[in-house]
Amino acid sequence: MIQEPPEPGRDGSSPPLVLNQPWFLFLPTILLLGGCAHSPTVDVLGSYFPAWMLCIIVGLVSTLIVRLLLIGFGIYAHLRLKPVLFSCTAIFFTLAVWLVFFKN
Repeated sequence: MIQEPPEPGRDGSSPPLVLNQPWFLFLPTILLLGGCAHSPTVDVLGSYFPAWMLCIIVGLVSTLIVRLLLIGFGIYAHLRLKPVLFSCTAIFFTLAVWLVFFKN
């Protein structure tokens, strides 16, 4: 008589799952560390400066210039939700500088 193998769980044992393996926990970390291979830096006065900081500074200065232009044209007084507007303007200029100068 040929005996069939017991179904998983019937004899008290469970099938080995890939999710229970310890190496599976490191998989997301390994995939995310791929972005750390290149650290964009800029040489400013002989010292390496993180490029993202430079982009933020340029974005904030550009936003201040836009604010001064809006005041000069008389549009500033008619704007609503100024914090949202200028936050989005700063983010726009920051990301635009990043894309133009540091895109790999």
